[in-house]
Amino acid sequence: MNNILDLLKELTSAMAVSGAEDNIVEVLKNKLSQYGDVTVDAMKNVSCTFGQGYHFLLDAHIDEIGFIVTDITDDGFIKFDKIGGFNVNMLPASEVSVWGIKEIKGIVSTLPPHLQTEDNQSVKITDLSIDTGLDKVSLEKVVSLGDRITLKRNFTPLLNNRVSSSCLDDRSGVAAILMALDELETLPCKITVLFSAQEEAGTRGAKSGAFNSNADEAIVVDVSFAMSPSCDKAECGELSKGPMIGFSPILDKEISSKLVSVSEKYHIPYQKEIMSGRTGTNADVISVSQNGIKSALISIPERYMHQSVEVVDTADVENVSKLICAYIRERIGEPNA
Repeated sequence: MNNILDLLKELTSAMAVSGAEDNIVEVLKNKLSQYGDVTVDAMKNVSCTFGQGYHFLLDAHIDEIGFIVTDITDDGFIKFDKIGGFNVNMLPASEVSVWGIKEIKGIVSTLPPHLQTEDNQSVKITDLSIDTGLDKVSLEKVVSLGDRITLKRNFTPLLNNRVSSSCLDDRSGVAAILMALDELETLPCKITVLFSAQEEAGTRGAKSGAFNSNADEAIVVDVSFAMSPSCDKAECGELSKGPMIGFSPILDKEISSKLVSVSEKYHIPYQKEIMSGRTGTNADVISVSQNGIKSALISIPERYMHQSVEVVDTADVENVSKLICAYIRERIGEPNA
């Protein structure tokens, strides 16, 4: 599989706002085809199963947050609404791409500070518009209502193995699973890779994607909050400190504990992430799919989630991949596996 930076750059370059995942689907079909037959269902979930024996389901979601075109005004501005969680106060003066017949660059409208009053300080998405430079007639030739919008694509390698980009939630999870497949392909077990759609729209893809898998257990890979200024340390992990292993009532405690022991045995750095209920990830729905699937959650620490400048440490991504491989090797070596 690719160098980690090259892989992340390729994965984050594909636009895949929830419900419009076609671009990333094509990328992943190509990457998975070397391991087995690839299927794409009606939800745009991408699945690949290979091997025989005890059955592991590996899930990461492929969609990203973004926006949807709701109107084109008479003076040529685009009105829009959110898809997924986003802080509207971050939008004014942002650079965006409108994905119509072709990519159209635009700017989210903003008032210069000289013209702002106290009433302008609280941003409402209904007050914002996108300026592309085109008039209404020209715009309607390339943009339609319902087209998706993303913030400007950025991919910036930082110091200390870190990288900043949009949609590292959850393309970094996709990368971690892809990096594990060459090793997993050699093991005497059955692997189903589920790259699921529409997680940001309510974990919709994983609900259907996992239903007929008949997996013995599942590992969901997503991102979680990493410490940055003003964050509550009790609610966050830390960059560069390794995978965050989830403990929650909806997660299988035996698998979570085994992930910890495997991390210690193979000297893979890890952190515990304690949750009192739902995890906010696909694990919530996979664990109750059909007759229930024992599920675990491994998260990649990430700063600035749901922004265009999300940051992860590539070493954390690689260590998630190592942990998945080490755990499955140990698990199939157990007498009852």
